Amino acid sequence: MGIYEKYFLPKLLNMAMKSPELSKLRSQLVPMATGKVLEVGIGSGLNLPFYQKGVHVTGVDPSVELKSYAQEVADEHNLAVEFLSQGCADLPIEKDSFDTAVVTWSLCTIPDPLEALEEIRRVLKPNGKLVFIEHGKSNEAKVARLQNRINPLWRVIGGGCNLNRQPDDMINNNGFKLETLTEGYIPGPKFATYNYRGIASIA
Repeated sequence: MGIYEKYFLPKLLNMAMKSPELSKLRSQLVPMATGKVLEVGIGSGLNLPFYQKGVHVTGVDPSVELKSYAQEVADEHNLAVEFLSQGCADLPIEKDSFDTAVVTWSLCTIPDPLEALEEIRRVLKPNGKLVFIEHGKSNEAKVARLQNRINPLWRVIGGGCNLNRQPDDMINNNGFKLETLTEGYIPGPKFATYNYRGIASIA
């Protein structure tokens, strides 16, 4: 890991993901998580203030640097959070363990998102649900072409983030069934602000 990824990128990500528009989406979707919750890509813990009281959160993220931010948020809000500092493959968790999985702006960055979805499905209970907010490929052809062109550079700058993944298809075609889906732009440059959010159940 280089100096940029270790020292600068975590601070930049934490600042960028605090925008009012993203917080508004968190406030709408995250409270839908109930029971035992697995958050994949917990990052700096920006979802934590929006969970309902009484849920128990297990957060998975490979970034030790971002975990320190998340721990501060958990302490500030008096939340019991178990942190797993690893990627989401081969989780040390038994199958059928969680009521809800939450993934927000992470499927864009996870190296193998399909493998991650398989693992999420494995640890969810049969009646479990997946709550998601992601950005990805625009429905406008012109914007999608721009996303494809700049994605190689963006992936370097953004710590592996991809602009042109299609999270709705990834979720719907890998063991889940979309129950609700809302998509569209939020304020900001179109190439980076086409968002998908909703709830999926195990197919």
